[in-house]
Amino acid sequence: MMSSGELLTRSTIWISVAAYVIGLVVFALRRIDLDKWTRLLWTIGCIALLAHFASAFHFYHAWSHSSAYVETARQTNEVFGLNWGGGVFVNYAVALLWTGDVASWWLGGIDYYRRRPLWLTLIWHGFLIFIIFNGTVVFAHGSTRAIGLVISLILFLSWIFIFIRQRPLKLSGY
Repeated sequence: MMSSGELLTRSTIWISVAAYVIGLVVFALRRIDLDKWTRLLWTIGCIALLAHFASAFHFYHAWSHSSAYVETARQTNEVFGLNWGGGVFVNYAVALLWTGDVASWWLGGIDYYRRRPLWLTLIWHGFLIFIIFNGTVVFAHGSTRAIGLVISLILFLSWIFIFIRQRPLKLSGY
């Protein structure tokens, strides 16, 4: 049976991933009439990620960065044979960058994402897809890995679709 701390930690990351995946698919489909929902989904995803970090630090690391670093190093060593905990800093960067990205979309208005340079959109979402792939496939086990492969494929195809349909959109009139 799963403890309440484990349930909270696991459920918040899955809420984060689900909100991001649904939002990216809608964004890739170029449904500008749904951008307000995409922005809301990415906001929910970001908040859920922050809640995941908070619950992981509370229930697993007693609010200790050192503990998180050691555990990250252990997991990295288990998968890659490299005793390195620097991945914890990548996680901090994801939280910081995603928070900034969501805040900029709220401050920039609903059209903000559609006006951003394509290269920025592709790099940012490519980075998030890479992080999700690592979390759900590379460092996962069992059925989580299979689910992660499906999620990663959906995200990668959405990313490709954004790249292919890079022509500018008409943003007024909706």
